[in-house]
Amino acid sequence: MVESLQSYGLKKVLAYLESDPDNNIPKILDWLIKLDKEERYIANQAKAVKKVFENPNSNWYQLINSLWTDIDGGVRKTIFENFIINGSFIGPKRQDKIREEHGCNAPWAILMDPTSSCNLQCTGCWAADYGSKMNMSFDTLDNIIQEGKKLGVYFFLYSGGEPLVRKKDIIKLCEKHPDCIFLAFTNGTLIDETFAEDMLRVKNFVPAISIEGDEEATDSRRGKGTYQKVIRTMKILREKKLAFGISCCYTRENTEIIGSEEFFDDMIEKGAKFAWLFTYMPVGNDAVPELMVTSEQRKFMYEQIRKFRETKPIFTMDFWNDGEYADGCIAGGKRYLHINANGDIEPCAFIHYSDSNIYNKTLLETLKSPLFMQYHDNQPFNKNHLRPCPLLDNPECLVDMVEKSGAKSTDIKNPEDVGNLSAKCENAAKNWAPIADEIWNCTRACPGCDE
Repeated sequence: MVESLQSYGLKKVLAYLESDPDNNIPKILDWLIKLDKEERYIANQAKAVKKVFENPNSNWYQLINSLWTDIDGGVRKTIFENFIINGSFIGPKRQDKIREEHGCNAPWAILMDPTSSCNLQCTGCWAADYGSKMNMSFDTLDNIIQEGKKLGVYFFLYSGGEPLVRKKDIIKLCEKHPDCIFLAFTNGTLIDETFAEDMLRVKNFVPAISIEGDEEATDSRRGKGTYQKVIRTMKILREKKLAFGISCCYTRENTEIIGSEEFFDDMIEKGAKFAWLFTYMPVGNDAVPELMVTSEQRKFMYEQIRKFRETKPIFTMDFWNDGEYADGCIAGGKRYLHINANGDIEPCAFIHYSDSNIYNKTLLETLKSPLFMQYHDNQPFNKNHLRPCPLLDNPECLVDMVEKSGAKSTDIKNPEDVGNLSAKCENAAKNWAPIADEIWNCTRACPGCDE
């Protein structure tokens, strides 16, 4: 009853916002700050946005303003309501209750693979290790979402395989759960005019389109002609005023392209509102460790993304280099977990080990399982949150947790020994440590330092 009243009140406030955003946004932000007196849920974000509105020439002001000029009004309203009301206020209160009552992690988001099938064969991708014939049924996906909402999760992400192989079911799930936001990491080649119209109708689905940089870099890893298909998809989405972003995997071969001003400016011009950034991980027996970035390239991305956050109208998230904003690793249910197409519940999309499956355990039971409790009890894995990962940055931690929990490899075709996987990351961890420590110590000693 209390949640319903809060939701109703917040929806009325957001409706007021639409009438005159320039004048009403600061008023609503003040109201949200007062509402969250303990600063546990939305107050800090509201303060940050309020600061943006003090400078109408800033890149962040431009980004927020573009949500009114570039995005369909109904889509914007639905995303705002689901993100602010459910994802940032009601959901986190449920998550806190789970943590307090059960002494375990409680995720803010769930990443799941509807299928292991994919229409592309990208170099170094682990999807093939799962096989191409695994699928979770519509009912299974629906049950995960229903369970997730009871835990306070309203943000669901899809990966794969290629999730849009199952685009009819994905749209049906959007229709059945209009109070959630759904995002798919997709190669973008299966988005056409018809699917874009479906997106416009349901209003709560957002694609993060994978792109490796320029045409040569994208096609060299994803196949000839892929880049042009992706650009056509972006054109369709922009013309229909649909929100979308990009997902970039930076490797030893394309880091300088992805981290360039030219690439980011081009993506912004094409309509991208956000960018997820991931570094290449040597997951799977058929992985290509030579694609792993050097420590100098990782530092380059750290510096470039922080520079772009001060200058570019696009929201950026770097999965490894942003550990300082999340108190280290976010996996193991601390902020998210991953469910593969076989139903195996993994602590992270890059950690293919599990002791739980959605077909024989609930999400709450999984969060209290030995592997997930290993994450809960050992996070953060390093005092330096620029070295957050138990695999890439602290490979000995993953070996220890998998062995103590008795978790097994989830790679169906070719199971990978955790010791062999971690060994592939030892040199990267060793080389990154002194650079990360230097940055960490500098920024802790003088916040805001750019040296």
